[in-house]
Amino acid sequence: MDANRALNELLAGNLKPGVYQWRTPPAPGAIGDRSWVERAEEAGWRGFHLDGRRARGKDAFLRLCADVFEVPALAGGDWDDLAGCLEDLSWTPAKNGYLVLFESWAELADADQKSLRVVLDVFGAAVKAWRDTPTPMTVLMSSVGVEVAGVPRLA
Repeated sequence: MDANRALNELLAGNLKPGVYQWRTPPAPGAIGDRSWVERAEEAGWRGFHLDGRRARGKDAFLRLCADVFEVPALAGGDWDDLAGCLEDLSWTPAKNGYLVLFESWAELADADQKSLRVVLDVFGAAVKAWRDTPTPMTVLMSSVGVEVAGVPRLA
């Protein structure tokens, strides 16, 4: 299944929520392309874009999340703070679900492999917390030619 069709199936509720690798096409869907946010919001999902080029370590990743999820307390926080944030999201309600796109995650993987593993655990716990609610969460680890071990492919 190609990336665009996979996204459509996910937004329509035809695919199980989870943490997935999403092999984006060269264009549209290239790094920085935000058309997926519009598609998600048209389907009643709240989209969050994490640009991993801004996060090469734990502190930088938490600052990025503070900005993207609009929770200033995350900057200077810890992994438990991020987990709590992702399992709440009451300040940014969604009609049909939450979609997080983590682009350029390889930057964090190259610089701080341990932090990437913790991020994947935190994302996994958040997806599980939202799974049986009317607003499930899915995290897409955007990749072009790079894969994350243990993370299934959506497309």
